Amino acid sequence: MMERRRTDCPALPPGWKKEEVIRKSGLSAGKSDVYYYSPTGKKFRSKPQLSRYLGNTVDLACFDFRTGKMMPGKLQKNKQRFKHDPLSLAKLFWEKRLKGLRSSDVTEQVLRTMRLPKGVQTLSFLAGIGPDSSDDTLLSAIASALHMSSVPIMGQTSGAAEKNPAIWLNTSQPLCKAFTITDEHIREQEIKVHKARRSLEEALMADSLARAAENARELLEGKTT
Repeated sequence: MMERRRTDCPALPPGWKKEEVIRKSGLSAGKSDVYYYSPTGKKFRSKPQLSRYLGNTVDLACFDFRTGKMMPGKLQKNKQRFKHDPLSLAKLFWEKRLKGLRSSDVTEQVLRTMRLPKGVQTLSFLAGIGPDSSDDTLLSAIASALHMSSVPIMGQTSGAAEKNPAIWLNTSQPLCKAFTITDEHIREQEIKVHKARRSLEEALMADSLARAAENARELLEGKTT
């Protein structure tokens, strides 16, 4: 059995609800799970989900998902950590060392790069102090973060990064403004992947048929000689 307690969440915009589900029996009796519901009834199971949905509308840097409250003390610890950890901030600027390098195929032809989605934008302060803020550089940073990080990639969720990057930058995120991936974006990518797989399947089938025809021709020519 479970007990559900749903209350308003003042730390979030009006209409948001916090739900705590408490287990009443079994080995996990006494433990609880926390969920949040938007005014439209959409359910959120984690802080990263909440951050992606709210984007820049709410600064969740010091929001505690378990209690549903803003915890300034928690944010202050993060500030101190960034202030006294220059190596952590230096990781954000690794692209500077790789500026100008381009990937090539086996024939040494430069590969065509992807275009930056419209919803992904660089931070404005990069123009003065940061590395090359071109689309290619940012795409490289996002791709590296996806491969090397275990946290969701959503960009710098705090708008304060524009004012004081030395304190507010999140070193686990690439240097871009916060962005949101919608269900429509996911469906578009699924369609692209499906088309790419279909094209690959057709190419492999055509190659297999060509090889079979060539082998049959060679076998026939051997018999005639």
